[in-house]
Amino acid sequence: MKKFVLTVVTCALCSTSGLAQAPLAPVPPPMNIPAPGPQTNRPYAPQPILPGGIVMTLFPPGSPYLKADKVNIPEIYNMDRTVQGRINSIVSIHNPSIEVHFAPASVNTGTAVILAAGGGHNTLNVGSESADFVPWFYNHGVTTIILRNRLRRDGYDPKTDEVYDAQQAIRLVRAHAREWNIDPAKIGIMGFSAGAELAAPAAIAFDDFDRKNNAQSDPLAGISSRPDFVGIIYPGPSPFTRGAKPPIPRNTPPAFIVCAGWGDKVHAVWADEYFSAMLNAGVPNVEMHIYARGHHPGDRVGEGEPVSTGGLMDRGFIAYGTWPDRMVDWMKDLGFFNKPGVVTQATKDIDAFVKAASAGTAQSPPRPETAPRN
Repeated sequence: MKKFVLTVVTCALCSTSGLAQAPLAPVPPPMNIPAPGPQTNRPYAPQPILPGGIVMTLFPPGSPYLKADKVNIPEIYNMDRTVQGRINSIVSIHNPSIEVHFAPASVNTGTAVILAAGGGHNTLNVGSESADFVPWFYNHGVTTIILRNRLRRDGYDPKTDEVYDAQQAIRLVRAHAREWNIDPAKIGIMGFSAGAELAAPAAIAFDDFDRKNNAQSDPLAGISSRPDFVGIIYPGPSPFTRGAKPPIPRNTPPAFIVCAGWGDKVHAVWADEYFSAMLNAGVPNVEMHIYARGHHPGDRVGEGEPVSTGGLMDRGFIAYGTWPDRMVDWMKDLGFFNKPGVVTQATKDIDAFVKAASAGTAQSPPRPETAPRN
């Protein structure tokens, strides 16, 4: 009588009996993907791009700052092709707005930062240069406000319309500071690339904007558009480009400036223009970091070169990728991470500078021919 041996082969895809398992259930599609609102015969209602966002338009219906024939046109979202549900950028912005995300009460510093994304005035990169910063600033006790400003591609002037959006955003946040648990003396704006072309003028042109918008019919009349600090991140042209010499108020806020150098020369030059103007004017607490290696977001780079990304994204473990930590150091140093209501070192230094200037005791920078030599 013959003996038979049964061999059972098992594998990760088979049952112990050798029979195929039932197929896995299909993966469901992404849920709650953000989408623009519909077009109606009323001004477009911007939708939040992140959960929990409070969205407020900058100007009331009928404002002369808005184009009546375009204000009802919906925004257009450019979605990430590989990460479903993520918004990379927005265009067709005709009813500009802010989206507010609060800091946790347990660690709230009272500081708020308005984020002005870049995109060459052709698109607004709200993914890497706005949305990504919401959880990052949340962990530092900072309220984050995403600015959706109008764009040149849609027929608006970056030097007026877009800057006005940034200045109005500062006023609007300050108007709601108490109910949002924000310290009205700790409101800053941080601009990336083209967005820095909004932050830099906002730092020096606040008096003019406030004078033009002081009518009794304006609900924000009397509320200052002056930011308490500015971040100028791999900036576009500064207000001082091509030898321009706009006035620099004595109470110009402190600035944190960052850019790559050799790999992003033109933006580094614009960064240096702003830094030099502030330095020569004696504005307190202006800090700049120009990194040896790095490129401008969106630039094509060769093999072995640092990663060309924006915002908080990894840059291939080079020093340039640590700039957000340097900004945190700067903000801590100037008192923006203290409790709400505590006067910041930034405010003390500016007040002293203004007082000294009024008394005629402020020290002016040495002229080139008399500057001390090492």
